[in-house]
Amino acid sequence: MKNRKMTLGICAMLTLALLASACGGEEEAEADGPSLIYVTPNPIGVNKFLELGQVGTQRVADELGGAWKTFESTNDSDRRANIEAAIDEAPDVVVLTTFTLVELADELSKANPDQKFILIDACPDEPAANLHCGVFREHEGAYLLGIMAGHLSQAKEIGSVVALDIPFLHRWSDSFALGAQSIDPSITDTQVFIGGDNPFSDPARAKEQALAVAARGADHIFAVGAGSNGGIFEAAVQEGFLSYGVDVNQCPEAPGHIVDNNLKLVDVLVEQLAKQVIDGTAGPVVAFGLAEGGTGVVALSSDEELADSQCVIADHPDIVAAVREARDGIVAGDIVVPDPLFG
Repeated sequence: MKNRKMTLGICAMLTLALLASACGGEEEAEADGPSLIYVTPNPIGVNKFLELGQVGTQRVADELGGAWKTFESTNDSDRRANIEAAIDEAPDVVVLTTFTLVELADELSKANPDQKFILIDACPDEPAANLHCGVFREHEGAYLLGIMAGHLSQAKEIGSVVALDIPFLHRWSDSFALGAQSIDPSITDTQVFIGGDNPFSDPARAKEQALAVAARGADHIFAVGAGSNGGIFEAAVQEGFLSYGVDVNQCPEAPGHIVDNNLKLVDVLVEQLAKQVIDGTAGPVVAFGLAEGGTGVVALSSDEELADSQCVIADHPDIVAAVREARDGIVAGDIVVPDPLFG
């Protein structure tokens, strides 16, 4: 009886150990390769940008036989606490994303010179040697979307619903208007801003703003709200205007109502920059635009991918040709798209 109780006790301990291992998940498993911790400024939820950051982080760990974790933040205090918790674990790389974390990235990288960081989508003016930034030239892709709107708009009125009224996000809205006006200078533009407590994840508020822009006569509206974009697409279906998405192909969310998207290959940039940091070849700042394939629009994809995209632009091969010609002009330097962030 005594031996049976001892056996049962051992089995119970083994069971608990196995359960603990299973709860840790794949990213918690011991690994010989590098370790990465991804810290978000907001919950991932339906935010495709933040989701791609996690995809890239996991891909690096998987390819190099390492381990990864994600710490999701919900507010300012969480952001600092999560980055500090990541630093305490001393991974090979702490991965941060978006302009929201610029100040914390700058402060904490300088305070922890032995910890390697990457920051995607923004960079301090004078980054520390251990902080490596990856940024996009989003205004180039937004300009191409504007060209589409310039060709397609019948009302000659377009608009953008943007998360916040800050120079960084004007890279989308201002460039969209500029691209449209390069086709027809008579086109007018309206820009409104979501604001509120959670502008990047408030589809209800975004829908209200989109309906207001449509009521002013706009028949093409650029959705620049990340996780808020679903509300803008709902408004497009309800009122019959055409819209444009960001970061990934959002056309399947409202087929027939989304023309194209300003793509940002966040996962690719995270992967490339993290690997460079790990092997010691990373520079202070890497910029990705049309020339590097870091940004783009669905119209630039292969004919087969475009046909399967559910994007309205697939039905307009003449405009696709014009967009591809403009892309070539931007890459060659014949077309210069001003950057509102530095304007």
